[in-house]
Amino acid sequence: MARRSFQVIDVVEVLQHWHAGRPKTVVAASLGVDVKTVRKYVAAAEAEGIRPGDGSVADRAGWAARVAGWFPELVDAQARSLTWPLLDGHRQLIETMLAANTVATVYQRLRDEHGLSVSEASLRRYVRQVLPDRRGGRPVTVLRPAAPPGEGQIDYGYLGRWLDPVGGRVRQVHGFVVVLACSRHMFVRPVLRMDATSWAAAHVAAWEFFGGAPDRVVIDNLKTGVLSADLYDPKVNRAYAEMAEHYGCLVDPARAVKPKDKPRVERMIPYVRDSFWRGRSFASVAAMQAGAIAWCREVAGRRAHRGLDGAAPLAVFAAVEAPALRPLPARPFELARWLSPKVAPDCQLLTEPAGTSTHVSGVIGVSRS
Repeated sequence: MARRSFQVIDVVEVLQHWHAGRPKTVVAASLGVDVKTVRKYVAAAEAEGIRPGDGSVADRAGWAARVAGWFPELVDAQARSLTWPLLDGHRQLIETMLAANTVATVYQRLRDEHGLSVSEASLRRYVRQVLPDRRGGRPVTVLRPAAPPGEGQIDYGYLGRWLDPVGGRVRQVHGFVVVLACSRHMFVRPVLRMDATSWAAAHVAAWEFFGGAPDRVVIDNLKTGVLSADLYDPKVNRAYAEMAEHYGCLVDPARAVKPKDKPRVERMIPYVRDSFWRGRSFASVAAMQAGAIAWCREVAGRRAHRGLDGAAPLAVFAAVEAPALRPLPARPFELARWLSPKVAPDCQLLTEPAGTSTHVSGVIGVSRS
């Protein structure tokens, strides 16, 4: 097992747990360090007469000052770090980005957009030591069983507000997100409307992006896709059902108020909002959607995914999932709307002009006589 490198902030955490009254063995198990390491750092506090719960040290800053005096080699090692001056040159940018983004996203943007050549671990140590108030808690990761190739999980997620340069209106932007459950490769399409036409069009764009369609798609019970939710016989929107039939997909709506039926896409919504959307500006919806495609390929698709043992989703997709997708039909899907209007008694039936894509149940068209 590799030896863990301790910084001042790590020793402070050990001492705070011990000072709160936790036994040394419990502190060691909780923080994942050897009990002899805990005894080594606690011994300095005990030698100075500090006892658990005595109130002699009130806050983190007080502990940090004492640790710096007890173990100057930790401070000297930090001062000798070659990465600290590089990160200090971007300190203001790091602080600004941390106000909206996670450390992982800040690292990715510093690496790709600013050419910063340090490791993510160095950035995390820098944030813990220099910007302790900016770091977030560690999320709890729940492992899910592996999914077979050919399953897509789909959801909408709110991204944020956008100032539309055409008209100067502030618009709400939602993200249509598809995650292939086996490879974790994803497709993101920002949209301003969430009607049935946008819903079907986003699916068509997703299948073109992946180069094929999954055998099964798990969706929410949105009215754009499911007219009535039912555990055994859900009623799917007619235009959406035609799209699924055209590509050979089985539509399997999730149970109402059961987000765990599609956990892989649910977890990705905050990631998309943080890594792709926040801190960026777009001139148009087209630029937004093009940027999302590039982000899916260059950032999300190439990240080291813990659920894949560190492999990149794009690599797993190419090796395992792409061959399992249904090939795209030779004829592209024609987007359509189905309507059921009420016809007044003084109306007559007319033939609909050729070339339209609106389908009306019961009548083709109406004209007042």
